[in-house]
Amino acid sequence: MIPFFAYSPEMRTIIYTTNAIESLHMRLRKIVKNRGHFPSDDAASKLLFLALRNIEKDWKMPQRTWKQAANQFAIMFGERFTNAIH
Repeated sequence: MIPFFAYSPEMRTIIYTTNAIESLHMRLRKIVKNRGHFPSDDAASKLLFLALRNIEKDWKMPQRTWKQAANQFAIMFGERFTNAIH
């Protein structure tokens, strides 16, 4: 837990996205539960892929502090960060 507090508040907000992750998991669990069983692993993968594609359409608002956090991540991690986002 202590290394987490070494980051700035903006960076911690980006790192700690439990609510967004739990919301995504809830939506995926609901889709899988409503479907029941799957004839193969590929069928389950395809359903989750399509669900994620539809869920992604709702992601319109970036995190409020993303620009400040992105600058701080770029300073802290250098090319590892800038190469990852391009």
